[in-house]
Amino acid sequence: MLKEFRKFILRGNVVDLAVGVIIGAAFNGVVQALVTMITQLLPSGSGKFTESHFHLIGRNIVYGPFVNALISFLLIAIVVFFLVVQPINKLTEFAARNKDTEEPTTKKCKFCLSEIPKEATRCKFCTSKLETK
Repeated sequence: MLKEFRKFILRGNVVDLAVGVIIGAAFNGVVQALVTMITQLLPSGSGKFTESHFHLIGRNIVYGPFVNALISFLLIAIVVFFLVVQPINKLTEFAARNKDTEEPTTKKCKFCLSEIPKEATRCKFCTSKLETK
């Protein structure tokens, strides 16, 4: 059981996920500092944006933390999209483009139109004898 656990922990996916979580937590601190700088530029009556509120039915509704969280989410989404999603999409597209240039390993049977290996001399579906080149 200990060997299985070690194999699980040392798997590439688990290690990659752990690194991603650690980097994400560190990046969160950077984003929060940036959000603090941005919200200092926004007008607020109390001087601190996190304490910004409005009155509704005799109660103070604090909206500053929500706006901070929304700005944080949008900044993180923008960074992830442009620094992770876009490059991965480009790499996938590039890899697919190179893959299409390879010589096909299958052919179609001219009798039943099934996909068969290129080296086949007989169709495995209709058992027709095929021409060899």
